[in-house]
Amino acid sequence: MTLAGAPARRRPLSPAWRRAGTTARDPRLALVCLAYTVLQLLLAAPGRSLAWDESIYFSQVDPRAPAAFFSAPRSRGVTLLGAPVALFTSDPLAIRVFLAVLSGLALFGAFAVWRRLVGGGTAALAALLFGTLWVSLEYGAQMMPNLWVAFGAVAAAGFLLLAVREGPRGRYLLGLALSVGWPTLVRAPDGVWLALPLLAAVALVPSWRSVRPAAAIAVGLAAGLAEWVAEAYARFGGIGQRLSDSSVIEGGMGLSWNVGNALRSADGPLLCRPCDVGYPPALDTAWWLALPVLAVAGLVVAHRTGRTASAVLPVVCAVALSVPYLFLIPYAAPRFLLPAYALLALPVAGLLTRGVRAVRLRPTGWRLAAAASACALLVGHWAVQLRLLDRQIVSARGTVDHYQALAEAVGRAGVHPPCLLAGWTQPIAYDARCASSVTSYLDTDASVPSPADVLRAARHETVAVLVDPGSPPPAYARGWQRRPLSGKGLGAGWAVYVPRAR
Repeated sequence: MTLAGAPARRRPLSPAWRRAGTTARDPRLALVCLAYTVLQLLLAAPGRSLAWDESIYFSQVDPRAPAAFFSAPRSRGVTLLGAPVALFTSDPLAIRVFLAVLSGLALFGAFAVWRRLVGGGTAALAALLFGTLWVSLEYGAQMMPNLWVAFGAVAAAGFLLLAVREGPRGRYLLGLALSVGWPTLVRAPDGVWLALPLLAAVALVPSWRSVRPAAAIAVGLAAGLAEWVAEAYARFGGIGQRLSDSSVIEGGMGLSWNVGNALRSADGPLLCRPCDVGYPPALDTAWWLALPVLAVAGLVVAHRTGRTASAVLPVVCAVALSVPYLFLIPYAAPRFLLPAYALLALPVAGLLTRGVRAVRLRPTGWRLAAAASACALLVGHWAVQLRLLDRQIVSARGTVDHYQALAEAVGRAGVHPPCLLAGWTQPIAYDARCASSVTSYLDTDASVPSPADVLRAARHETVAVLVDPGSPPPAYARGWQRRPLSGKGLGAGWAVYVPRAR
């Protein structure tokens, strides 16, 4: 098996490749990444406390609050994103600003790997296409794994191509190992799905066969999995049991046609579980439907111009990383496909760059018409993305503001650290600086304490059970004192139940 455009190992760079190598001083990619960071700081970062998953991740490194239950599907690498901030503060704005800057740097690092492969302009355009998606802007300043898998996947594919084109130099192998290890550390299953096509490429493409790139991929994968495997044995009874627990929490892993759910959630909600919403308007999902078509067109153009490998590898990696989210789980979230969007941006950018070059050969009038049409399409696309982003930000802020209001009301009801807040409470408990638990919902990823656990905790700390409007307290708390909660935007019916004084 061969790939057109895949030169033999250690082949000297052609003049075109040498020109691509001079793009280190090209400012376009840096400007794109700066714009990505600024847009986050202006639109997505301000005024948002931590959401459910974020509060779980950040609580693992925050010395000011009890660590929340860390369930089987989660990977510890995400907690490292917030660790530097946790040394100084728990302020959500500080976390957002830090992550916005860090994600801008990561966007630059990931796509900078490709400047020697496709040129500075194409790499910058790919970063622009990916960085201006609403979902990329939404999650840049959040402690969630999928965007960071995307950055690692883009870099890993680029480092592998550099290693097989220019020879397995130490810096390429180190970059390859780190780029596989990091996605594995932040989301272990995704690291495996990334490593599989990379190892397959090294094994199946004759001119790419080399022990050293394969070893770098394997080492990165093993290093990224080490903590996950150790925790599997320490907390879950082994790898098999952890995978089984993860499957239960994910709603049952198995063959499942989830493409329709992915389309339904392409413009939100941020979590579509159960995914019983209707299909979004065609205008809002035109980009989503066009992306695979443009990627295939990019493959055709890349093949005709002798750059097949630089387009095929990211597409194959994108498909592999999409498999679990499109065919193995029964629910969807827009962030799940971020790695695929980042990888597919590369062949799409190559297609657009080639189109620009072709247009330059046309008469002036034709060039002006093509430029006007392209600008209109891009402006329209970005207008849709900004509208979707604004809608999701408003919705997310409403949710986290409600959590914050409940936490403040719980404090006013006399529940202060050290405390245990039972019920469907995780973000509320974190904001109140209490431990959290869930008293029912066996398919959740939070802990399920027994009544004895709650009563035992009441001996040495404040214990309260949060009950939403219209719901009764659990059986063990029916004799406890009911304290109504009040506050702006809460509505009537919220209450906590606390043990009666003895």
